[in-house]
Amino acid sequence: MAGEQCVFDDAEVLAHNAAQWLAEKARAATGRFAICCSGGSTPKRLYERLAEPDVAERFPWPRVHWFWGDERFVPHDHPDSNYGMMHAALLSRAPVPPSHVHAVPTEGLTPEQAAASYEQTLRNFCGAARLDTAPLFDLVLLGIGEDGHTASLFPGQPALDETQRWVVAVVGVKTEARITLTFPALDSARDVIFLAVGAKKRDVVQRARGGDRALPSARIKPLGTLRWFVDRAAAS
Repeated sequence: MAGEQCVFDDAEVLAHNAAQWLAEKARAATGRFAICCSGGSTPKRLYERLAEPDVAERFPWPRVHWFWGDERFVPHDHPDSNYGMMHAALLSRAPVPPSHVHAVPTEGLTPEQAAASYEQTLRNFCGAARLDTAPLFDLVLLGIGEDGHTASLFPGQPALDETQRWVVAVVGVKTEARITLTFPALDSARDVIFLAVGAKKRDVVQRARGGDRALPSARIKPLGTLRWFVDRAAAS
């Protein structure tokens, strides 16, 4: 697995550099640019930096589309919602076209129906029935849990072996159900960036980068480039 590792002094420096890097990637691209977002505190600071003037004024907002790698099955205004976090950190603070925000539906549906609905959203955006024709995303942002999970792909769960569906419901693993993209969808990317900070992540980052397939995060194999943005405490 490995992938290039970029080490920064601390979480704030990581967020600053990641935001600058992401903005340059989006600016350099032609046509629409699709970003698959992650929840968590480390991405939150990255999103906040994207909305700050020094980055925001150079960001091609009209061309960028926003998706989520996973979502807790709670209302969007719930404190645990990944969409809610990103709305507060970025979407409400930057000139993001509302039609370019593709949130996971979490109300009025069962988790399984929500997963099917979001998969249809991805298929409509992709414009193809298969993921091997062109990358679905230009950039996928991922976190890594201390147990090695990424998105809501948890160790030992059936979702890890899904090869046909792009989105599935994960029920019974956490207090609330989750909706998560599967490996085929997450891997359909020009760039995948793992974000990890803190000494508690050092061991799992080392294991994932070493290819320990017991960890879901170690099984990410994008069509394009894989990178790890970590602070010194988390560096393997």
